[in-house]
Amino acid sequence: MEKSFEEIKQEFINASLDEKIKLYTSTQGLTVEQFKELLAYFPIKHLDKLEEAVNGL
Repeated sequence: MEKSFEEIKQEFINASLDEKIKLYTSTQGLTVEQFKELLAYFPIKHLDKLEEAVNGL
């Protein structure tokens, strides 16, 4: 069973930094708006780590 976006979002909010990065880079099927919404819950001071992970795909 696929998780709903709300379930993914709650998991993302409660995740550690490394888990957030893994979720953001491995979750498929989200819209651009949904990815933007997840970014609102990502600690801005660590955006460089997320950028490195995304660029490494």
